[in-house]
Amino acid sequence: MSIETTLDDRTFTQHESQVRSYCRDWPAVFDTAVGSWLTDVDGNRYLDFFAGAGALNYGHNDPVLKNALVEYIVRDGITHGLDMSTCAKGEFLETFATKILAPRGLDYKIQFPGPTGTNAVESALKLARKVTGREAIINFTNAFHGMTLGSLAVTGNAMKRNGAGVPLVHTTPMPFDGYFDGSVEDFAWFERVLDDSGSGFNRPAAVIVETVQGEGGVNVARPEWLRGLADLCKRKEILLIVDDVQMGCGRTGDFFSFEEAGIVPDIVTLSKSIGGYGLPMALTLIRPDLDVWEPGEHNGTFRGNNPSFVTATAAINKYWSDDALSVQVKAKGIEIAESFDELCQRHEGLSHRGRGMVQGLVFEKAELAGRACAIAFSKGLLAETSGPNSEVVKLLPPLTTTSEDLAHGLAILSESVDQAFNEHFQETNA
Repeated sequence: MSIETTLDDRTFTQHESQVRSYCRDWPAVFDTAVGSWLTDVDGNRYLDFFAGAGALNYGHNDPVLKNALVEYIVRDGITHGLDMSTCAKGEFLETFATKILAPRGLDYKIQFPGPTGTNAVESALKLARKVTGREAIINFTNAFHGMTLGSLAVTGNAMKRNGAGVPLVHTTPMPFDGYFDGSVEDFAWFERVLDDSGSGFNRPAAVIVETVQGEGGVNVARPEWLRGLADLCKRKEILLIVDDVQMGCGRTGDFFSFEEAGIVPDIVTLSKSIGGYGLPMALTLIRPDLDVWEPGEHNGTFRGNNPSFVTATAAINKYWSDDALSVQVKAKGIEIAESFDELCQRHEGLSHRGRGMVQGLVFEKAELAGRACAIAFSKGLLAETSGPNSEVVKLLPPLTTTSEDLAHGLAILSESVDQAFNEHFQETNA
């Protein structure tokens, strides 16, 4: 027996929690997706410059990844395996070690902490505390690391922190690169309080940092700043955790976002696009001598998502057997930045920043960012805002977006920004 259902916004407003968010900005019922495009139930097509918040670096339904997944399911490959040894997991481990870690001279043990980025962050924080015997963690202004309590404690956003409902403790924020516009020497205060026995500052177990703060407003740390941080951590025997959940897997150009700075973190967190196809998967990469877990000490029912292992292996084989994708991402990042240059020259109160294919348009009048995104949606483009006041239009197109689609999307965004500024001018001069 089949039940015919007509889907519209009432279906979701009636049954789904008020916590839903993206659907409020993009009021459509999406049905299919291929590459960089989504199609709704009415046949309208939308160019996707959101890419699942960075979970779809290789676009929607990549045929090579899809075929690998379908073949695995059809042959009754194991779907759920916790941390049991399976062929799919073994193939992923070998592929990741030989094609990602070895060519970069990296030596990490690989932990599967659970299916999401916040699982990876939680395990990294727990391990750092276990290894060092210390409680405190240093995080940075405008950071975002996840929505569970440990991850929220190292997150800067006040609204998200308030949702915890309990005190978020044992963390101390430090200014991210550029927070004081160069008026304060990098790490001067941090190092001073570490060395001062009268500062009341507990020596931390670890520092956790994003090389590019996506949710925080596309704030880009300079390579020299990251090197300075890594050096300070090494001298003070503090573990360095790089959160590469959104910026890893090629988003900034290199596979890992920290490669440009030439640093080697003690612990790295990966999720979002590591599964390749948009399936849940996360990794915590651990310096081998830090791998002091007792068996089962950190676990999760869905840490063995074998379909994700299959698509992750296919993605690495297809996109990371050479440097072609990396070169393309860097070139497309320049194209986006050049387009943003032109926009910023036309409008006062507009600037831009970014690396690779994570780029942000920064509006002095924060409300214009949301307005530009709303106009862009009406023209068939998905783009979101970020930053503490939602003042940044953040672009995260699939890394595989064609040059034609990239140009088309940038043209829509340019028109939308122009329209937002024109409407604001008319309103203020009415």
